[in-house]
Amino acid sequence: MAKRAALVTGGSGGIGLAIARRLAESGYAVTISGRREEKLLKAAESLADDDLKVEAVVADVTSEEAVVELVAEHKRQWGRLDCLVNNAGIGIGQPVEGIRAKHFDLQVAVNLRALVVATREALPLLKTAGAEHGKALIVNLASIAGVQSPPWLSIYGATKAAVIGFSKSTQKEVGEAGIAVTAIAPGFVATEMTEFVQGEIPPEKMMRPEDIAEAVSFLLAVSPNCAIPELVMARPGSGPDSGGM
Repeated sequence: MAKRAALVTGGSGGIGLAIARRLAESGYAVTISGRREEKLLKAAESLADDDLKVEAVVADVTSEEAVVELVAEHKRQWGRLDCLVNNAGIGIGQPVEGIRAKHFDLQVAVNLRALVVATREALPLLKTAGAEHGKALIVNLASIAGVQSPPWLSIYGATKAAVIGFSKSTQKEVGEAGIAVTAIAPGFVATEMTEFVQGEIPPEKMMRPEDIAEAVSFLLAVSPNCAIPELVMARPGSGPDSGGM
Protein backbone atom coordinates (compact mmCIF):
# COMPACT_ATOMS: atom_id res chain seq x y z
CA MET A 1 0.00 0.00 0.00
CA ALA A 2 1.23 3.49 -0.87
CA LYS A 3 1.75 6.03 1.92
CA ARG A 4 -0.35 8.55 -0.02
CA ALA A 5 -2.27 8.10 -3.27
CA ALA A 6 -4.17 10.34 -5.67
CA LEU A 7 -6.55 9.88 -8.57
CA VAL A 8 -6.65 12.48 -11.34
CA THR A 9 -9.27 12.27 -14.08
CA GLY A 10 -8.40 13.88 -17.38
CA GLY A 11 -4.76 13.36 -16.49
CA SER A 12 -3.32 12.80 -19.95
CA GLY A 13 -2.42 16.42 -20.60
CA GLY A 14 -2.82 20.07 -19.66
CA ILE A 15 -4.01 20.86 -16.16
CA GLY A 16 -4.58 17.23 -15.19
CA LEU A 17 -1.08 16.11 -16.11
CA ALA A 18 0.49 19.11 -14.36
CA ILE A 19 -1.44 18.29 -11.18
CA ALA A 20 -0.55 14.60 -11.43
CA ARG A 21 3.12 15.45 -11.81
CA ARG A 22 3.07 17.80 -8.83
CA LEU A 23 1.36 15.19 -6.66
CA ALA A 24 3.76 12.45 -7.76
CA GLU A 25 6.75 14.67 -7.09
CA SER A 26 5.31 15.25 -3.61
CA GLY A 27 5.36 11.52 -2.91
CA TYR A 28 1.90 10.45 -4.02
CA ALA A 29 1.28 7.30 -6.00
CA VAL A 30 -0.94 8.59 -8.80
CA THR A 31 -3.59 7.10 -11.04
CA ILE A 32 -4.34 9.15 -14.15
CA SER A 33 -7.27 8.49 -16.45
CA GLY A 34 -8.11 9.61 -19.95
CA ARG A 35 -10.23 8.63 -22.92
CA ARG A 36 -7.50 8.43 -25.57
CA GLU A 37 -5.21 5.49 -24.82
CA GLU A 38 -2.18 6.60 -26.83
CA LYS A 39 -2.11 10.06 -25.28
CA LEU A 40 -2.71 8.68 -21.79
CA LEU A 41 0.10 6.13 -22.02
CA LYS A 42 2.48 8.79 -23.31
CA ALA A 43 1.63 10.96 -20.29
CA ALA A 44 2.15 8.04 -17.92
CA GLU A 45 5.51 7.28 -19.51
CA SER A 46 6.60 10.90 -19.02
CA LEU A 47 5.98 10.49 -15.29
CA ALA A 48 7.44 7.00 -15.02
CA ASP A 49 10.59 8.15 -16.83
CA ASP A 50 11.19 10.46 -13.87
CA ASP A 51 10.81 7.55 -11.43
CA LEU A 52 7.38 8.70 -10.31
CA LYS A 53 4.71 6.19 -9.25
CA VAL A 54 1.92 6.23 -11.80
CA GLU A 55 -0.81 4.01 -13.17
CA ALA A 56 -2.80 4.83 -16.31
CA VAL A 57 -6.41 3.73 -16.70
CA VAL A 58 -8.29 4.33 -19.95
CA ALA A 59 -11.79 5.49 -19.04
CA ASP A 60 -14.61 7.21 -20.89
CA VAL A 61 -16.11 9.20 -18.02
CA THR A 62 -19.42 9.61 -19.84
CA SER A 63 -20.04 6.03 -18.69
CA GLU A 64 -21.03 5.58 -15.05
CA GLU A 65 -19.70 2.03 -15.15
CA ALA A 66 -16.31 3.26 -16.41
CA VAL A 67 -16.02 5.75 -13.55
CA VAL A 68 -16.99 3.11 -10.98
CA GLU A 69 -14.37 0.75 -12.41
CA LEU A 70 -11.76 3.53 -12.46
CA VAL A 71 -12.06 4.10 -8.72
CA ALA A 72 -12.07 0.34 -8.11
CA GLU A 73 -8.91 -0.10 -10.20
CA HIS A 74 -7.20 2.70 -8.28
CA LYS A 75 -8.05 0.90 -5.03
CA ARG A 76 -6.71 -2.40 -6.35
CA GLN A 77 -3.46 -0.77 -7.43
CA TRP A 78 -2.67 1.51 -4.49
CA GLY A 79 -4.96 0.43 -1.65
CA ARG A 80 -5.88 3.93 -0.52
CA LEU A 81 -6.98 7.37 -1.74
CA ASP A 82 -5.94 10.64 -0.12
CA CYS A 83 -6.61 13.09 -2.96
CA LEU A 84 -9.26 12.97 -5.68
CA VAL A 85 -8.91 15.46 -8.52
CA ASN A 86 -11.99 15.61 -10.74
CA ASN A 87 -10.39 17.36 -13.69
CA ALA A 88 -11.96 15.81 -16.81
CA GLY A 89 -13.96 18.43 -18.65
CA ILE A 90 -15.24 19.57 -22.02
CA GLY A 91 -16.45 22.94 -23.29
CA ILE A 92 -18.55 23.52 -26.40
CA GLY A 93 -19.22 27.12 -27.36
CA GLN A 94 -22.45 27.97 -29.18
CA PRO A 95 -25.21 30.58 -29.08
CA VAL A 96 -28.29 29.71 -27.06
CA GLU A 97 -30.45 29.37 -30.17
CA GLY A 98 -27.92 26.90 -31.57
CA ILE A 99 -27.67 24.57 -28.56
CA ARG A 100 -27.86 20.93 -29.63
CA ALA A 101 -29.12 18.28 -27.25
CA LYS A 102 -26.12 16.01 -27.83
CA HIS A 103 -23.71 18.82 -26.91
CA PHE A 104 -25.78 19.64 -23.84
CA ASP A 105 -25.82 16.00 -22.71
CA LEU A 106 -22.08 15.55 -23.33
CA GLN A 107 -21.09 18.57 -21.23
CA VAL A 108 -23.38 17.53 -18.38
CA ALA A 109 -22.05 13.97 -18.52
CA VAL A 110 -18.36 14.89 -18.50
CA ASN A 111 -18.32 18.08 -16.44
CA LEU A 112 -20.86 17.17 -13.77
CA ARG A 113 -22.18 13.61 -13.72
CA ALA A 114 -18.75 11.95 -13.92
CA LEU A 115 -17.51 14.18 -11.10
CA VAL A 116 -20.47 13.29 -8.91
CA VAL A 117 -20.08 9.55 -9.56
CA ALA A 118 -16.33 9.64 -8.91
CA THR A 119 -16.90 11.48 -5.64
CA ARG A 120 -19.58 9.03 -4.55
CA GLU A 121 -17.38 6.03 -5.31
CA ALA A 122 -14.26 7.54 -3.73
CA LEU A 123 -15.80 8.69 -0.45
CA PRO A 124 -15.22 5.46 1.52
CA LEU A 125 -11.50 5.57 0.72
CA LEU A 126 -11.29 9.30 1.39
CA LYS A 127 -13.07 8.92 4.73
CA THR A 128 -10.54 6.28 5.76
CA ALA A 129 -7.69 8.64 4.85
CA GLY A 130 -9.42 11.53 6.60
CA ALA A 131 -9.77 9.49 9.79
CA GLU A 132 -6.09 8.57 9.55
CA HIS A 133 -4.51 11.97 9.05
CA GLY A 134 -7.34 14.53 8.92
CA LYS A 135 -6.45 15.91 5.51
CA ALA A 136 -8.02 14.01 2.62
CA LEU A 137 -8.77 16.32 -0.30
CA ILE A 138 -11.24 16.54 -3.16
CA VAL A 139 -10.41 19.06 -5.88
CA ASN A 140 -13.12 19.73 -8.46
CA LEU A 141 -12.03 21.67 -11.53
CA ALA A 142 -14.71 24.23 -12.22
CA SER A 143 -14.11 27.36 -14.29
CA ILE A 144 -14.42 31.09 -13.96
CA ALA A 145 -17.16 30.57 -16.57
CA GLY A 146 -19.21 29.17 -13.70
CA VAL A 147 -18.76 32.48 -11.86
CA GLN A 148 -18.80 35.07 -14.65
CA SER A 149 -21.36 33.39 -16.96
CA PRO A 150 -19.76 34.45 -20.27
CA PRO A 151 -21.81 34.50 -23.50
CA TRP A 152 -21.68 31.57 -25.94
CA LEU A 153 -20.61 29.24 -23.15
CA SER A 154 -23.97 29.01 -21.41
CA ILE A 155 -24.08 25.24 -20.95
CA TYR A 156 -20.39 24.94 -20.08
CA GLY A 157 -20.75 27.78 -17.57
CA ALA A 158 -23.89 26.24 -16.12
CA THR A 159 -22.19 22.88 -15.57
CA LYS A 160 -19.24 24.59 -13.90
CA ALA A 161 -21.56 26.64 -11.66
CA ALA A 162 -23.14 23.32 -10.68
CA VAL A 163 -19.68 21.94 -9.88
CA ILE A 164 -19.09 24.86 -7.51
CA GLY A 165 -22.44 24.30 -5.82
CA PHE A 166 -21.87 20.56 -5.53
CA SER A 167 -18.43 21.18 -4.03
CA LYS A 168 -19.79 23.51 -1.38
CA SER A 169 -22.54 21.07 -0.41
CA THR A 170 -20.09 18.18 -0.28
CA GLN A 171 -17.74 20.16 1.95
CA LYS A 172 -20.55 20.68 4.44
CA GLU A 173 -21.34 16.96 4.44
CA VAL A 174 -17.84 15.53 4.75
CA GLY A 175 -15.82 18.21 6.51
CA GLU A 176 -16.16 16.51 9.89
CA ALA A 177 -14.75 13.33 8.34
CA GLY A 178 -11.40 15.00 7.69
CA ILE A 179 -12.10 15.69 4.01
CA ALA A 180 -11.59 19.10 2.46
CA VAL A 181 -13.41 19.95 -0.79
CA THR A 182 -12.47 22.81 -3.09
CA ALA A 183 -13.75 23.88 -6.50
CA ILE A 184 -10.97 25.61 -8.43
CA ALA A 185 -12.38 28.09 -10.96
CA PRO A 186 -9.61 29.29 -13.29
CA GLY A 187 -9.82 31.61 -16.23
CA PHE A 188 -8.09 30.78 -19.50
CA VAL A 189 -5.19 28.34 -19.09
CA ALA A 190 -2.79 27.65 -21.96
CA THR A 191 -3.89 24.12 -22.92
CA GLU A 192 -5.45 22.35 -25.91
CA MET A 193 -8.87 23.29 -24.55
CA THR A 194 -8.20 27.02 -25.06
CA GLU A 195 -6.75 26.80 -28.56
CA PHE A 196 -10.02 28.22 -29.92
CA VAL A 197 -9.30 31.61 -28.36
CA GLN A 198 -5.52 31.76 -28.64
CA GLY A 199 -5.77 33.91 -31.76
CA GLU A 200 -7.29 36.67 -29.61
CA ILE A 201 -5.56 35.91 -26.30
CA PRO A 202 -2.03 34.58 -26.85
CA PRO A 203 -0.92 31.64 -24.68
CA GLU A 204 1.71 33.80 -22.97
CA LYS A 205 -1.12 35.92 -21.58
CA MET A 206 -2.88 32.90 -20.11
CA MET A 207 -2.29 31.02 -16.89
CA ARG A 208 -0.09 27.93 -17.02
CA PRO A 209 -1.21 24.43 -16.05
CA GLU A 210 1.48 24.56 -13.38
CA ASP A 211 -0.38 27.48 -11.76
CA ILE A 212 -3.31 25.18 -11.07
CA ALA A 213 -0.95 22.47 -9.81
CA GLU A 214 0.51 25.04 -7.42
CA ALA A 215 -2.99 25.76 -6.14
CA VAL A 216 -3.49 22.07 -5.38
CA SER A 217 -0.21 22.06 -3.43
CA PHE A 218 -1.51 25.04 -1.46
CA LEU A 219 -4.78 23.26 -0.69
CA LEU A 220 -2.84 20.27 0.62
CA ALA A 221 -0.56 22.48 2.71
CA VAL A 222 -3.16 24.43 4.68
CA SER A 223 -4.25 22.99 8.00
CA PRO A 224 -7.38 20.84 8.41
CA ASN A 225 -8.89 23.85 10.20
CA CYS A 226 -8.88 25.86 6.95
CA ALA A 227 -11.78 25.18 4.56
CA ILE A 228 -11.59 26.69 1.05
CA PRO A 229 -14.82 25.73 -0.74
CA GLU A 230 -14.05 27.84 -3.83
CA LEU A 231 -10.84 29.20 -5.32
CA VAL A 232 -11.17 31.62 -8.23
CA MET A 233 -8.04 32.15 -10.32
CA ALA A 234 -8.32 35.03 -12.78
CA ARG A 235 -5.89 36.44 -15.32
CA PRO A 236 -4.75 40.00 -14.47
CA GLY A 237 -5.81 41.21 -17.91
CA SER A 238 -9.19 39.52 -18.08
CA GLY A 239 -12.17 41.72 -18.78
CA PRO A 240 -15.47 42.09 -20.63
CA ASP A 241 -13.86 41.26 -23.99
CA SER A 242 -13.05 37.77 -22.71
CA GLY A 243 -16.20 37.25 -20.67
CA GLY A 244 -14.12 37.74 -17.55
CA MET A 245 -12.06 34.67 -18.44
